[in-house]
Amino acid sequence: MTSGGNDRTGTAFRGTPLCPGVAVGPPLCLEEPLSFWGGVDAQGRVVDVHHPQHGAGLAGAVLVMRSGRGSSSSAAVLAEQIRAGAAPAAIVLAEADSILVAGTLVAAELYDVQVPVLTLTPRVYDRLAAAAASPRASALTARVDVDDRSATVTLGGAR
Repeated sequence: MTSGGNDRTGTAFRGTPLCPGVAVGPPLCLEEPLSFWGGVDAQGRVVDVHHPQHGAGLAGAVLVMRSGRGSSSSAAVLAEQIRAGAAPAAIVLAEADSILVAGTLVAAELYDVQVPVLTLTPRVYDRLAAAAASPRASALTARVDVDDRSATVTLGGAR
């Protein structure tokens, strides 16, 4: 799918839905993939000492990362973080990740908490990642809307 343009609320990036939901939060763009198994603690902080964003907090953020990394146990860790309120508000990927999808689907079924997940084409992902990593991104919000047929991330508006 293609990226949308500017509207009154910001810049819209359209993608492919993986898990439904609606979320709003500050964008957090990771430079490298992240494994939730051993890479993130129970409070949602990046604890992988080799990760460029070591110490960053994922809780409540719209997580923007190219792909997940690693263990199938990440699904269980992510589901538990969702239950505990320590997970990202939404996950935006360039490459579909069945492990992260499984974690969010389990949490939706067991805890009735939805964390939307979507993928963007590499070109659209690169545009979103550049915007989310810019110095002015800390003042922005990201809104993610995902249903069975469509998925959109909109950057705009001051937090």
